[in-house]
Amino acid sequence: MIDDNCARDRRKDRLLRIAQVKDRTGLSIATVYRREAVGTFPARVRLGPRSVAWYESDIDDFVAAPAEYQAERVA
Repeated sequence: MIDDNCARDRRKDRLLRIAQVKDRTGLSIATVYRREAVGTFPARVRLGPRSVAWYESDIDDFVAAPAEYQAERVA
């Protein structure tokens, strides 16, 4: 997790597609979307009308401590 007072610099952060997210987390697609909906998995980034990805650093944070992970709230 990052400090709420400092924004993460995303310019060098890679984007991971769902297959890469599944490989890194061991979660199914359904579980990824279900956990995202309740805030216990990183939020996806929309790339286009039918394309999404996740920031690599967010997935790394999740993998480091999945039980404690809480998605950042965007105001």
